[in-house]
Amino acid sequence: MENLTLLTQVKLGAYSLQNRIAMAPMTRCRAIGNVANSLMAEYYAQRASVGLIITEGVAPSANGLGYARIPGIYSQAQVESWKQVTAAVHAKGGKIFMQLMHTGRVSHIANMPEGAVVLAPSAVAAQGKMWTDSQAMQDNSAPEEMTLAQIAETIAEYAQAAKNAIEAGFDGVELHAASGYLPNQFLSTNANLRTDNYGGSIENRARFVLETLAAMTAVVGSERVGIKLSPGMNFNDILVSDTAEMFSYLAKNIPTDLAYLHVMRIPGYAEFDVVETFRSLYTGTLMFGCGFDKETGEALLATGKADLVVYGNLMIANPDLPTRFAKNEALQQAKNSTFYTPDAKGYTDYPTLN
Repeated sequence: MENLTLLTQVKLGAYSLQNRIAMAPMTRCRAIGNVANSLMAEYYAQRASVGLIITEGVAPSANGLGYARIPGIYSQAQVESWKQVTAAVHAKGGKIFMQLMHTGRVSHIANMPEGAVVLAPSAVAAQGKMWTDSQAMQDNSAPEEMTLAQIAETIAEYAQAAKNAIEAGFDGVELHAASGYLPNQFLSTNANLRTDNYGGSIENRARFVLETLAAMTAVVGSERVGIKLSPGMNFNDILVSDTAEMFSYLAKNIPTDLAYLHVMRIPGYAEFDVVETFRSLYTGTLMFGCGFDKETGEALLATGKADLVVYGNLMIANPDLPTRFAKNEALQQAKNSTFYTPDAKGYTDYPTLN
């Protein structure tokens, strides 16, 4: 058995985790009818040996359901459906946070229930196409520009969603402010063309993220809230032209008593050293993800610049990743073609060592 820092315990918010490996939040599109199900419970329970599971993105409102077959947490039926997931993970000794993801303009109206609307900071459509089960691939729908009342309502929806997640048995929640979704759209300079208090300056463009974070912590406690950022990522037609300044501002203004700050490190991004910058500006619990293997994850922890390492594709293909790391066993490769299909294939059928 290898003696790895990755496999040592770490404190995160109110919890003591069994190791420093986190499972990345990854959209898997298995939530038929936008509710959790027994297949999802099996999937997450299979991976409960990691220190922390962060779920796929879960919509805080019907307006956030941009993709086909993604789950929500805004109705009582959805709250009840998630209880089987949290119970299954806790029965295996795991800890699980729910990622709250509002897709904003990365959306198609065919994926949304009747009465829902595609909202964004400004009425600027995201370039790119979206899969719909009813109409196949379509251009992203054109969004409506959010009014101040809609901004306040959306922030309140995030807070209620955080409460709902705790009611469903989750150990905490993560605000998804990365990857081109609604909070990241507010941070951007191409999706956010507003001239009011939510647009223009760095302080104004960061306001939605910081106010949403404050609303969530007010209802469930800062020790149960994390946040994810992705400096330098242009996924989903997002551009932050002042990346170094914007993310340095966020690093200085995100409360250090959160459960954690989760930063997606973009391979090849060279404008500034993401790991060095966040560790120098943020003194709370910090985790980095994207492209790490055992050796690079262990090397990152050895620098003292991260407290946990986040794994994505390796967690899909290796439900028992901590055991494989410990025993220096071969790792299985994820099957990209089954990432977003609706059944068990490529989801719960990856074998463990046992």
